[in-house]
Amino acid sequence: MKIHEYQGKELLKQYGVKVPEGYLARTPQEAEAHAKSLGGLTVVKAQIHAGGRGKGGGVKVAKTPQEARAAAEQILGMMLKTHQTGPEGQKVNRVWVEQGCNIVRELYLGMVLDRATSRVTMMASAEGGMEIEEVAAKTPEKIFKVAIDPAVGFQAYQGRQLAFALGLEPDVSKKFLQFAKALSRAYMEADCSLLEINPLVVTAENEVLALDAKVNFDDNALFRHPNYEELRDLDEEDPAEWEAKKFDLSYISLDGNIGCMVNGAGLAMGTMDIIKLYGGEPANFLDVGGGATAEKVTAAFKIILSDPKVKAILVNIFGGIMKCDVIAQGVVQAAKEVGLKVPLVVRLLGTNVDLGKKILADSGLPIISADTMAEAAEKVVASLKQ
Repeated sequence: MKIHEYQGKELLKQYGVKVPEGYLARTPQEAEAHAKSLGGLTVVKAQIHAGGRGKGGGVKVAKTPQEARAAAEQILGMMLKTHQTGPEGQKVNRVWVEQGCNIVRELYLGMVLDRATSRVTMMASAEGGMEIEEVAAKTPEKIFKVAIDPAVGFQAYQGRQLAFALGLEPDVSKKFLQFAKALSRAYMEADCSLLEINPLVVTAENEVLALDAKVNFDDNALFRHPNYEELRDLDEEDPAEWEAKKFDLSYISLDGNIGCMVNGAGLAMGTMDIIKLYGGEPANFLDVGGGATAEKVTAAFKIILSDPKVKAILVNIFGGIMKCDVIAQGVVQAAKEVGLKVPLVVRLLGTNVDLGKKILADSGLPIISADTMAEAAEKVVASLKQ
């Protein structure tokens, strides 16, 4: 689950992470009033769930309240395009008006779970303001990491190691250490999956501030934080992905035209790969899981068909815990409810496969059967040409 920058900063403040003062505005008039109350230089920042906002024109410096209003007029309502929004962009409905500061250095500080080491890892770099992926690709030696032992948590010596690697002065190092400790506590206690401060700035007054805040929560831990639900912005989420979450389905929209319904993440990835191998493009990743009911399968099928880009569907099921007859019942039920108008290829294998195939054959629907993944991919791609 993603939240906005301003929400992330409010959360981090609760853990003692220092952030510049700022206010949320939904109109140019509000932006002007907030800039006036802050006094001096301000920064007007678009609030969307994507990075690269500055490069897309979503971050503007204002020297006066009038300039802040003009900046808000330009940003609010725009379709902001960044490398993370896709070509269509994301509409800006609110801006964050923040107090300016005297920046001396821009750094990067982030926390994420490193699956290679099975440890939460804190990363730091002197290349603040740049995409960390670009730094990792071109100059990986500029990224410094410390792995946090879950038994003892983040330690002061680790913060000093990072401060030394960044070349911070002694006075700044002490403040950096306090900042890093607070950030680590926020990551752990708030059940984050990603916590990124880019840039982390050192000011002329030797303060260490989070100039930006990217906070993602671990969806598997949301039950521990019912208050997080009010932070969700449905305007920033794909409606189909949100609908899928209601039925505990793993769904991600893609840019292709072949809808996929598969059980198991590995099989889903393999299905997407083989579709591309045969010249097609998957429209989604959809894992119905191992214990889906006919109702759940019906919901998944409807979600796939709600995408106007979908021109054909491939159902690829290996029946283990999931029984092939249950999948077949769900597919038939959904196809009849929505009035199927696109080619449908179904490949079933495993528990109750013969019963599942009989249900499909007796349905009266124009379902194309396949026995192997290669055959299924070949048939679904061919169906588009026909």
